[in-house]
Amino acid sequence: MKKNRQAKIVEQLTDRQLLLNLYLSQSMFLFVAIIGIWIFFDSFRTFFQLFQWNPSQVFLYGIVPALLIVIVDIVLIKILPKRFFDDGGINERIFSMLSIPHIFLITFIIAVSEELLFRGLIHTEAGYIIASLVFALIHYRYLHKIVLLISVLLLSFLIGYMYEITQNLLVPIVAHFFIDLLLGIYYRLNMR
Repeated sequence: MKKNRQAKIVEQLTDRQLLLNLYLSQSMFLFVAIIGIWIFFDSFRTFFQLFQWNPSQVFLYGIVPALLIVIVDIVLIKILPKRFFDDGGINERIFSMLSIPHIFLITFIIAVSEELLFRGLIHTEAGYIIASLVFALIHYRYLHKIVLLISVLLLSFLIGYMYEITQNLLVPIVAHFFIDLLLGIYYRLNMR
């Protein structure tokens, strides 16, 4: 029933309102991350030490797993019935209405804001498991579909693990960005 109620709300929103809600939610994540960084870290300089430019690490632990995740997702989308991936139509609506440069921008904003909050702040301060579970829970629209739930849980723990083993915040940001960007482009090209 919750899913049906959410789908009805999404249907009532215009494309502009849906996109505005996306930008507002990401702004809130970024705001909470900045406040948390200010409270829990000695300084912003200390926080930015979590970023390390290490191209081989970013490629091996960020880009390669992101590509594999996207391939697995697309294969599952093609072989499983559509109802297993129905999130209330949000992903299809958002990405099918955007240009590819806009998809690039929005997925960059999502990756940065969510990873600053969930890996940079929560993971660093509260640990891997808590950050991964909270990340999965904020994607509440996925909680009513078993395939989406398993997918977001595995993705959350995998991205958290990438950060856990590298201690480099660029790695989960790059992975998150490439996953969302490639799947966003896939939706844009195939769902219009």
